[in-house]
Amino acid sequence: MSEISQAHPEYNYKIVRQFAVMTVIWGIVGMAIGVFIAAQLYWPALNFDIPYLTFSRLRPLHTNAVIFAFGGCALFATSYYVVQRTSQVRLFSDKLASFTFWGWQAVIVAAAITLPLGLTSTKEYAELEWPIDILITLVWVAYAINFFGTIIVRKVSHIYVANWFFGGFIMTVAVLHIGNSMAVPVSFTKSYSLYGGAVDAMMQWWYGHNAVGFFLTAGFLGMMYYFVPKQAGRPVYSYRLSVIHFWALVSLYIWAGPHHLHYTALPDWTQSLGMVMSVILFVPSWGGMINGIMTLSGAWHKLRTDPILRFLIVSLSFYGMSTFEGPMMAIKTVNALSHYTDWTIGHVHSGALGWVAMVSIGSLYHLFPILFNKPSMYSTRLVNVHFWLATIGVVLYIVAMWMSGVLQGLMWRAVNADGTLTYSFVESLEASKPFYFMRMVGGVFVVAGMLVMAYNVYKTIRTPRESFAAEPQAQAA
Repeated sequence: MSEISQAHPEYNYKIVRQFAVMTVIWGIVGMAIGVFIAAQLYWPALNFDIPYLTFSRLRPLHTNAVIFAFGGCALFATSYYVVQRTSQVRLFSDKLASFTFWGWQAVIVAAAITLPLGLTSTKEYAELEWPIDILITLVWVAYAINFFGTIIVRKVSHIYVANWFFGGFIMTVAVLHIGNSMAVPVSFTKSYSLYGGAVDAMMQWWYGHNAVGFFLTAGFLGMMYYFVPKQAGRPVYSYRLSVIHFWALVSLYIWAGPHHLHYTALPDWTQSLGMVMSVILFVPSWGGMINGIMTLSGAWHKLRTDPILRFLIVSLSFYGMSTFEGPMMAIKTVNALSHYTDWTIGHVHSGALGWVAMVSIGSLYHLFPILFNKPSMYSTRLVNVHFWLATIGVVLYIVAMWMSGVLQGLMWRAVNADGTLTYSFVESLEASKPFYFMRMVGGVFVVAGMLVMAYNVYKTIRTPRESFAAEPQAQAA
């Protein structure tokens, strides 16, 4: 990765700054909504009998805000930064970049208005109605033109592997979004899926699991392959392995969706194919995780003093754990116990909070001083506080959901000697209640960490450069 001076005027850092700041803001909003609805599961009266505040309406708002507002802005910010730095050229089009920023914020605001109103297509991770889907498509096309256009006009012959992952994520998400969003509008706010029955379910989980596979994995692996070597000050452990990782991931992930539909009307062979591909997917996933962690070879001592590097490396540990757990849960016999329980919720959040959020936060902490021409973050100590708040919060959350999920699965399948169910659903719900409180506490820790980050970012931006000399240890960029 050839480097030019950090504040090189040739690069468009304005768009990176915009997306980076909005990543922090939307992260706080999305995660705070998550804590609120987690509290509702423990204290149901917290919806105040207001339809717009019910769990069923706020839950899709939470998932969209965390995945597409927080995660999406993080991906836009880092991909625009990385493609410029590794191509040694300014973005293909500043106007297209600006359109992607304002268009994406418009999508997020539209989601924040329509979802609490109950205007939804009811498809997981694709709840937004058709006019918003069209806007998403336009923004994504502009994003693709700008990203790949920058690579075409690059000043170096090599395309760094991070851009392969970013490019794969951009192309595949476009295909997934357009394919799954095919609908027949009946009004401006209502449409019906073009597909029917089991085909609709198959299309949805082809999209749904690959939204995880490409939006929440491939894109963030692009982030990892740039920022882990940069923050560690070491070359990536094995460049050859990173290329194998890319091709194996994009070849296998697309087939894994049917594991969401075990024991349904989907043909059995399709379910089995999804299971087999999910199990095989473990191999490239762990190859990538090992590649990232082993990049610290010869630099492990930096973990003692660099909390930004800790964010990045711990995120890889969560990535490894999630990509072991996912294939295991795709096995039909395990799925019979785990599916529809809180175990699935724990698995999703070990990936979303442990992997996606922590690698994003680490990357942003690396970026903010560069983007605002400061020698470091305002306070390394606050970065460290955020690290521990985030780590403790995620662990509390996923452990609570693992315990609740296994308990639910065992209670639901328990039968008496005469074949009747041993427990009612209400009894299983009652048994899970303490774990719902534990999950909410974990969420509070995570949001508290994001508020610490927001303060640290604000002080980094506002504090004059000369005032940073007092904290030499914070030289992280």
